[in-house]
Amino acid sequence: MSIRPLFAALALLALAGCAADPAPNEQMRLTEQALEQAKAVGANADDVPEMKLAEDKYNRAKGSMADDSFKNARMRAEQAELDARLAEAKVLTLKSEEQLHVLDTRITRLRKQLGDAQ
Repeated sequence: MSIRPLFAALALLALAGCAADPAPNEQMRLTEQALEQAKAVGANADDVPEMKLAEDKYNRAKGSMADDSFKNARMRAEQAELDARLAEAKVLTLKSEEQLHVLDTRITRLRKQLGDAQ
């Protein structure tokens, strides 16, 4: 047997293995967790556009799972997870900025009081 038919057979087997994508159950679970975490810190679809995107992509991923289109489901679920994590980060950043502003206001007030006391 020559090398070429062997490579051709291996290539055919590799293509056949790629054709059947497994169900992305773990990715779907991770995406659901990311959505829950984002909601837990206060991200909602009305105020944070990335959260709306995440929810829409996750719903499309669930539809792809139902159609056994596992490659599309995986891709959409991964995108949804990233959008949910971005939504969470934006909410946490906004909250941090608000806390920083409150602290800055208090420091300014204390400095003014100390300056007036002297």
